[in-house]
Amino acid sequence: MKLTRFPCLRGGRLQRNSRKRTARKQNAWSRPAENAGAPWSCGGFTLMELLIVMSIMIILMLIAIPNFLSMKAQANETSAMQSLRAIYQAEIQYQTNFPANGFACSLSALGGNPASGPPGPQAAQVLQGDLASGQKSGYTFNIVNCTKVTVNNQDMYTSYEATAVPQAVGKSGHRGFCIDSGGEIKADLAGGTNCTQAVQ
Repeated sequence: MKLTRFPCLRGGRLQRNSRKRTARKQNAWSRPAENAGAPWSCGGFTLMELLIVMSIMIILMLIAIPNFLSMKAQANETSAMQSLRAIYQAEIQYQTNFPANGFACSLSALGGNPASGPPGPQAAQVLQGDLASGQKSGYTFNIVNCTKVTVNNQDMYTSYEATAVPQAVGKSGHRGFCIDSGGEIKADLAGGTNCTQAVQ
C-alpha cells in the first residue's frame, strides 16, 4: 500500500513545487524584487506627464489653427472669383433678355424669386439667390460705377463693375476683386476695391 501511494504523493509535491516556481518567475518579471511581497497595483500617469501631453497638444493646435484659417481664406477668395464670373455671365444674359435696359446696375435686378412671377428688368432671375443678396462665402458683393445713356427716354446701362471684398480682411479673405463688363478680373491686395493687379 505504501509503494502504491508514494508516487502519487511525490507527483503531487512536484506539481505543487512546479506551480510555486512558475509563480515566483512571473512575480520576478512583473514586480521589482524589493516589492515582491507587496500586493500588485496598477500604475497611472504622473502630473508631469499629463502636463507634457497637454503642452504638446496646445502647440499642435497653435500650429494647425492659423494654417486652417489661411486655407479657409484662400478657399473664400477662389469662391469670390467664381462668383464674379457668375455675375458677369448673368449680366450678359440680362443684356440679352432686356436689351433696352443694357446691363443691370444692381444684384437685386439680376436675382428674383420665380415664385413671385415672371422675370422682368427689376428681377431677371438670372442669378442665384444667395449671391443676389450680396453675401457669400465670407465676401460682400456689389455692382458699382455704372455708366448709362438715355435712349427714347429709357436709361440704358452700357458698362458696370462688380466688386467682391472680404467681410473681415485678413480672416475671411485677404484680397478684394473686381470684374468689369469686359470680363477681366483684377485684385486689390489690400482687400478693397482699388483693383489694379490682374488675376491669372
